[in-house]
Amino acid sequence: MTRNIKPTALIAEDEPMLRAQLRARLVQAWPELEVVAEAENGEQALALQRELEPDIAFLDIRMPVKSGLEVAEDLAGSCHVVFVTAYDEYAVTAFEQGAVDYVLKPVTPERIAKVVERLKQRLDRPPADLATVLAQLEARDSSGPLRWIKASLGASMRLISVDDVHYFQAEDKYTKVVTAEGEALIRKTIKELFDELDAELFWQVHRGTIVNLRAIARVERDYRDQPLIILKQRPEKLTVSRTFAHLFKAM
Repeated sequence: MTRNIKPTALIAEDEPMLRAQLRARLVQAWPELEVVAEAENGEQALALQRELEPDIAFLDIRMPVKSGLEVAEDLAGSCHVVFVTAYDEYAVTAFEQGAVDYVLKPVTPERIAKVVERLKQRLDRPPADLATVLAQLEARDSSGPLRWIKASLGASMRLISVDDVHYFQAEDKYTKVVTAEGEALIRKTIKELFDELDAELFWQVHRGTIVNLRAIARVERDYRDQPLIILKQRPEKLTVSRTFAHLFKAM
C-alpha cells in the first residue's frame, strides 16, 4: 500500500443517510482525512479500493452483493479496515483481537474520535492480518433480525414484511404498523420490536416511534430546530424527540 501525505479513506455503506452521517462525523473529527470514494455495496467497494488504493476502508459488515467481511477478506492487508456495524457482538469480537477497529451505528462523535486516534497511530504500520478475526466473525451464529409481522387488520390477520413498514407507533395497548397502503395493529411493545428489528435499518426516534430508514425522504427542522422526518409515501411527518435528536445531528 502506498502511503499518502494526506490520508485517504473509502466509505462502504448501502444506506445513504448512514453513509452521510459517517462522512460528516469523520470530517468533524479528522479534517485532514480525504474521503476519496463512497460505495453502496461490497463489489463497488472492492473496485474502488483497487482503483484508488485508499489508506483506510470503512466497511459496513452487512452490505448487498458482498458483505463487509467478504470485502475485508479480499482486501487481504492492502489497507487498514474499520468495520461499521449495528451489532455489538461483531464489534466486541473484532476489538478484543486488537487488530481492527469498529464504529457502531448510529455513529457518535465520541466513538469516531477514538477510532481516529487509533488510526493515526496505525497508519505508519502495515495493515493488520485480519484472518483470525474474520474467521471468528464469519462463524458467528445468528438467528437474524425480524423479517415478518403478523398484524390485525379489522377482523382479519395479515402477514407484513418489515421491509414494507414505514414506521411503528405505540397506541394504547397496541403498536400501530404503518405501511404505504395503510395501518394494522400488533401486540408487541416498541421496546420488544426494537430489540428484534434490524438496528441498521430501523431507528427509534421517539419513545413510542420506530422508523424505517428506507422510508425517509428527508429530514427537516421545525421551529424549535428539532428534526422532523418526511416520509416518501406517507403524508404525516414524524417528530424526533430530544432524546434521539443526536442521531440526525450530522445530517
